Amino acid sequence: MKKVAILGAGMMGSAAAWPLTDNGYKVNLIGTHLDSEIIRSCKKDRFHPRLKRKIPDLVTPFYLEELENALEDVAFIVSGVNSMGIRWIGQTLAPFVKPGDRVIGITKGLEADEEGNMVILPEVLRQELPLKVRERVSIAVVGGPCIAGELAGRRQSCVYFGSREIETAQQLGDVFRTDYYHVWTTNDIAGLETAVALKNAYALGVGIAAGLLEKSGGTDDAGAHMHNLAAALFARSCMEIYRFLEMQGLNTDFAFGLPGAGDLYVTCQGGRSVTLGKLLGAGKTFAEASQVLAGETLEAAMIIQQIGKALPKIFEKGLLKENQVPFMNLLVDAIVHEEPIKFKLDFFFNDEFV
Repeated sequence: MKKVAILGAGMMGSAAAWPLTDNGYKVNLIGTHLDSEIIRSCKKDRFHPRLKRKIPDLVTPFYLEELENALEDVAFIVSGVNSMGIRWIGQTLAPFVKPGDRVIGITKGLEADEEGNMVILPEVLRQELPLKVRERVSIAVVGGPCIAGELAGRRQSCVYFGSREIETAQQLGDVFRTDYYHVWTTNDIAGLETAVALKNAYALGVGIAAGLLEKSGGTDDAGAHMHNLAAALFARSCMEIYRFLEMQGLNTDFAFGLPGAGDLYVTCQGGRSVTLGKLLGAGKTFAEASQVLAGETLEAAMIIQQIGKALPKIFEKGLLKENQVPFMNLLVDAIVHEEPIKFKLDFFFNDEFV
C-alpha cells in the first residue's frame, strides 16, 4: 500500500487525508512545531480537535521530531502549512527531497519582489530547496472552493490541481479524485495560484459591507441588509482578479471560475478574512482590528500588503491603470496606510472591461 506524507496538521492539511485514505493510501500526518496538541490528540484518541472528527484508520500521526521516519518511502508530500510557513516548509524539507519528488501545496498567497512582480508561493518554496534538486522537484497546488470541514465531511467539492508539468497535476488528480472530491487539472499554476490568493484579499473587501451594516445600526425594521453592496463588491472583485491575470498573460477564465468567483464565494461565507473586513467596515483601523483578531493568521491582509508593494511599480510600468483596480487601491489604503474605509462607488464600474 502506498504512503503519502502531509506536513502540517491544521484543518486543510489534515482534511486532505480523507480523499487519500478513501483511495487506499496510508497517510503520515506530521505536525509542525505549532501542532503538538493536535498530534497528541490524534495519537491518543485518534480525534482531530480542530476538525472535530475521528481521523481515518489509515492515518498515522507523527510529531515534527519524527519527520525523517514519517517521510520514508512516501509517494509524495502534501504541504499543509499556511502562507507564513512556506519558507519554513521549504527549509524543513530541503535535507530530504531528491530529484523526482513531488510536493503539492494547499497554501494561498503571493509575494512581491522589488520589481513589482508577484511571485507565487510554490516558487517561494522552490527557492528554499537545494540548488541541485530545485528544478528537479515537481511542485503542484490545489485551488478552488473547498472548506476543510466539508472535505473531511465528504461533502461535494470541486477544485483544480495545477503544476508546471501537466503530467504531475494529472497524476496527483487521479490519486485524490473521489465521488465527492472532483479535480480538474491545469499547467497554468501561476494563474491558478494568483486567482486563489487574490480571492482572499477580495473576500476581506466583501466583508466590509457587513461592517458598514453594523456601523449603520444593523438591519432596519423592514429587514433591509447590505446584500446589494456586498454583491457589487463581489462583482468588482472578480473583474479585478481578471485584470491581474490579464496583466500577467495568465488564464483569465480563472477569474470567473472555480479559482476566482467560486473560491471567493465560499471564502465570503465566513472566517478570518471576512471578519477582518467586517471590523474595518465597522470603523476600526487595521491595527485595532488586528488586536481583536490577535493570534489569527491574517493571510488576506498579508496578500494586500504584498500587492501594495507591487502596485506602484505596476502603475509606473503602465501594466495596469489605477482606475482598473479601484477596489484593490481601497484595500491597500485600509491595510497598508490605515486609512478609513471610503467607497467611491460611482467610479467602481467606470473601467471598460472589454
